[in-house]
Amino acid sequence: MEEKRKDIENETDVELLVNRFYTKVRNDALLDAVFAPVIKGNWDTHLKLMVDFWSTLLLYTRKYNADPLSKHLPLELSIAHFDRWIHLFNETVDESFVGEIAENAKKRALSIARIMKAVKGISDVEVDNQS
Repeated sequence: MEEKRKDIENETDVELLVNRFYTKVRNDALLDAVFAPVIKGNWDTHLKLMVDFWSTLLLYTRKYNADPLSKHLPLELSIAHFDRWIHLFNETVDESFVGEIAENAKKRALSIARIMKAVKGISDVEVDNQS
């Protein structure tokens, strides 16, 4: 039986989104190679933090007050990492949810990616250095 999609309405929904998304991240060779060494097996702690982060952004719960940008600055990331992250995030949202807050989640994720790419000096166009 297919699960009926609804909008993101509460923290249980945010938790579902975060857990499904990070299951995909952990199963993705490109992204897991970046996250696994930093998280070092402490996925439960990271997932709780991500639920607080996304519930703050989407439901205004004010549970997250740290600076996510500073945590990601040291990571070796490329446009491919950001593209995969956005693809998996949007796919996860679309598989489980539909509605205004779900669309807002995708817009917020894209905005986060744009800011992080800009701060890290990553262009949206891969440069081919072969001449």
